[in-house]
Amino acid sequence: MFTLKRSVFAPSFFTVILLLFTSQLLPAQSNSVDFNRKAYYAAFTSADINGIEKQLDIISQSAHGQKDAFEGALMMKKAGLIKGASHKLKTFKAGREKLDSMIAANAGNAEFRFLRLMIQEKAPKILHYDQQLEEDRQYLVEHFRSVPESVQKAILDYSKSSKVLSPQDF
Repeated sequence: MFTLKRSVFAPSFFTVILLLFTSQLLPAQSNSVDFNRKAYYAAFTSADINGIEKQLDIISQSAHGQKDAFEGALMMKKAGLIKGASHKLKTFKAGREKLDSMIAANAGNAEFRFLRLMIQEKAPKILHYDQQLEEDRQYLVEHFRSVPESVQKAILDYSKSSKVLSPQDF
């Protein structure tokens, strides 16, 4: 009787061990999503709150090392589209902290300065978020070629409607 229990137990024990061992050999599935600049800038330049929310979700799941800058800029953009003054201000400030801290840590990143420039140009004057507008403009003009081609396209597209940048700057 004891041998019967042991023989019934033995195959399932070895099966469990085998499954545990093989599961360790398989690559782990990642929940991270690839960051797509073209989709990001399309959402950023739109007034579509759903598109912005979708991009925020993608960024939060992304493995992008500097996603706080992108998330912060989108949060600030979103603040201009949501209802409720206190909610707008809270969202804007949270986004500002993320973007500005990434710029402070990566002062040579022209793309982050482009994000800030777009926000500064459109932000209500009462927020006093326009102190680095000319500085960011000058930096972008000087370092335009250092950003990826997709960002160059976004900058050129934005410059067509900007009061601060013009296509002739590049």
